[in-house]
Amino acid sequence: MYYAVQHKTQFHYSAPISESVMEVRMQPRTEGSQRCLRFKLATAPRAHISETYDFLGNTVHFFDIPALHEYLTITAEALVELLSLPPLPPELPISAWDALDQLVERGDFWDSLMPSPHIPETPLLYEFMTTMDITRRGDPLTLLRRINSLIYDAFDYMPNVTAVDSPIDDALHNRKGVCQDFAHIMIGVMRVLGIPARYISGYLFHRTSDHDRSTPDASHAWVEAYLPGIGWVGFDPTNNVLAGERHIRVASGRDYSDVPPTRGVFKGVAESDLRVEVHITPADKPSELDALTPLTGWTPEPDELIHAQQHSQQSQQQQQ
Repeated sequence: MYYAVQHKTQFHYSAPISESVMEVRMQPRTEGSQRCLRFKLATAPRAHISETYDFLGNTVHFFDIPALHEYLTITAEALVELLSLPPLPPELPISAWDALDQLVERGDFWDSLMPSPHIPETPLLYEFMTTMDITRRGDPLTLLRRINSLIYDAFDYMPNVTAVDSPIDDALHNRKGVCQDFAHIMIGVMRVLGIPARYISGYLFHRTSDHDRSTPDASHAWVEAYLPGIGWVGFDPTNNVLAGERHIRVASGRDYSDVPPTRGVFKGVAESDLRVEVHITPADKPSELDALTPLTGWTPEPDELIHAQQHSQQSQQQQQ
C-alpha cells in the first residue's frame, strides 16, 4: 500500500519575533515493512534546512530563521510504501517469559525498560494495574492483547483534557485522554512487567469502516513491545488494534519527549498559537524514476510560500 502524507504546522505570533530555532521529526522511517520513497520539507519564511539523526536513529531536520517574522509554516510531504506484515501467532508458549527475561539480560534494552521523563512509575499506575488485574500470566503476546483492549475500554478518548506535557497521572485519574496518554500508560505497564517497550510517533490512515477513535487530522502515537522469536510488535491502545498497514512510523523513543514532531524556541515577547493539519491519502505506485528520487529537505519558491498561523515556546504538538 502507498500513502501520500502531508503534515502542515502553522505558528502565529501576537507580535513580531526576532528569531526561531526549530527541530523537526516528520520524515517516515525506512525499515522493516516500511519504505519512505520521497520526502520534502518546506518552511515559510524561507530557511536553510539541515538534516541529521538522533541517538535513536530518527531523522531530524533543523533550521534557524534569524529575522523578524510574525508567522512560521512547516510543511512536510512524504510518499510511503507499507508492505503486509507477517501474521502473528495466536499465542506464544508460556516459556516465552523465560526467553524474554534471557533476552533482556543479554540485550541492550535499558532505554525500553526504565522509567522515562513522561512515564514515571507512579502509585496511580500500580493502582490501575491492580484494579485491572494486570500481572504476568498466560503468555506475553496474549497478555499484551488484553492490556491493549483494557486501556481502550477503561479510558474515554477526549482531546483537550490533557496537554502535551501532562504526566500520566492526569489521564489515569480522569480516565480520559488522547493517543499520547494511552501510549504512555501502556508503555508504563509493560515496563513494570519487564517487557521492553517504546513509543512510536507517526500517522494513521483512517477509514470509515475501521471506526477509529483517534483524530484523523493529527499525528498519531502507539507502542511497540519486544517479544521473543518475533521482535518488535506494534499495539495501538487508542483504537484497540495491532499496528499494521495503516500505521506509518516516523520516529521511536522512550516516550513523547524523544520524538515530538516539532520542538524549538524563539526570541521575542509574544503570545503564540499552534495549528496542525495532517492529510493522508492512498497513492498510486510511483514510477521507477520517482522511486529513485533522493529524499531531500527543500525550500519553496516564492509563489509556494504559505502565510501561516501559530507556534509555542518549546513548541510541541500533542499527538491525538
